[in-house]
Amino acid sequence: MATTVAISAPSDDSVDLQGALAIPESGTGPGVIVIQEWWGLLPHIEDVVDRFAAAGFVALAPDHYRGVRATEPDQAGKLMMGMKVSAAASDIAAAADYLVRSGHVPGDRVGVVGFCMGGGLALLAPTVSPHIDCAAAFYPAMPWPDYHPDWSNYAGREAMVHQAESDIPNTGPDITRYVAEIARHGGEATIVDYPGSHHAFFNNDRPEVYDAALAAQAWERTLEMFHRRLDGPFA
Repeated sequence: MATTVAISAPSDDSVDLQGALAIPESGTGPGVIVIQEWWGLLPHIEDVVDRFAAAGFVALAPDHYRGVRATEPDQAGKLMMGMKVSAAASDIAAAADYLVRSGHVPGDRVGVVGFCMGGGLALLAPTVSPHIDCAAAFYPAMPWPDYHPDWSNYAGREAMVHQAESDIPNTGPDITRYVAEIARHGGEATIVDYPGSHHAFFNNDRPEVYDAALAAQAWERTLEMFHRRLDGPFA
């Protein structure tokens, strides 16, 4: 089960960065950062952390909202739009440093997975830390005016975007452009489409949009990428 850990002390933020950490029974494994949806670090995200640990990964979900949880879309939207991309990037880099220093992760490479708002931040993640090797972005949202990743940092790294069909009219053009930029700068990026899917199709706490079959496919594809990229040889 995931436990709460202190990831880093505050800098310009008045509250410590904490997170939910789960370690596999073996005590070691490839490291994965799990990034929350716009609701906050809810039980669904903690469950994803536990699922990664059960699959042999050391998983850590940083609490970007510092303990705040949203219950209504209006509140979630305000929390998301009030978050600075630079601050989220610092949180992600701190989480990567924590995993690498933890003693549970062989080597110095970790992966990132995120959902909705977290998908947009996951796509950003390989540009903000030398330790982040790959990212799986589930139906990413990138609504911030200050969202300008330095795609040149993707050289030799990889991203996979799990794109919901319902999102394509809104985010599809941006995702296509970002994937092209990643490739242009020497990275590898793939868009996987899920016909008939709705935004948040992976979230089994939202039965109105959850699709068990598609979620299972996306999960297996994500695990395959992380194993391929993060299993030894380690630096």
